Amino acid sequence: MAIYVGCKESKREVFTSKTVPTEKSHGIKYAAVVGPFHTRRGAIFMRDHGADNPHVLCVQDAERIAALPH
Repeated sequence: MAIYVGCKESKREVFTSKTVPTEKSHGIKYAAVVGPFHTRRGAIFMRDHGADNPHVLCVQDAERIAALPH
């Protein structure tokens, strides 16, 4: 199963899907979907810090920054 972040209005949520999300399969629930992510940690970082953040433009950015020591 792959990990994704679904976006609708100002809310984002992490979810898993066995298939690649499409407008037909997930369009009712989400306006946009980001992913797939390699780790749940990266998806959670995107969910919490990705909106309007110029440092987090793609999955790789979220994965890289989430892996940094805090």
